Amino acid sequence: QVQLVESGGGLVQAGGSLRLSCAASGRTWSINKMGWFRQAPRNERELVVSIGWRSGNTYYADSVKGRFTISRDTAKNTMYLQMSSLEPEDTAVYYCAADDRLITSAGQYDYWGQGTQVTVSS
Repeated sequence: QVQLVESGGGLVQAGGSLRLSCAASGRTWSINKMGWFRQAPRNERELVVSIGWRSGNTYYADSVKGRFTISRDTAKNTMYLQMSSLEPEDTAVYYCAADDRLITSAGQYDYWGQGTQVTVSS
């Protein structure tokens, strides 16, 4: 079992920056990849960024490419999302998620954090 706790959300002005953190605990040695999802009002939850825990391979949604940077510190079992040039369209609840390689889930994510609110004012 893996537990995920997000932090770092808040209110920022358009063009500003914010850094989110996701601390993992429990059976962290079996994590295959981690990612950040977001869900805005009246929108479906979407994958924003992801990173292979061992490989470091990254994925970025087109909407955030060049503005967001994902990273991880394996020694601290923590993932980070550095968000820059924020836009009102980035306003959403951001969720940390982890894929456990020991769980058969067709590449889907197995564990989820509670979410942290990011609000970007115009």
